[in-house]
Amino acid sequence: MKVIHAFFKNGAFHPIEPVELPEDCHVEFEPCVVDKGCSTPNLDEVYAVLKKRFESGEHDVAQRHNEHQP
Repeated sequence: MKVIHAFFKNGAFHPIEPVELPEDCHVEFEPCVVDKGCSTPNLDEVYAVLKKRFESGEHDVAQRHNEHQP
């Protein structure tokens, strides 16, 4: 089942989008507060991190992947 986003007001949870559940059914959930100040990084930041890892200077890592295995 997909995640249902809601807001809490006056003692009740109010879904932000339509919910596909049968009427009068019982549900169980664990609330998780979503911080409005928290944002996901933009793709430029993600690619910058990936680029650093890609240009590590280690050219034979794939050939040596079993080198430290027991």
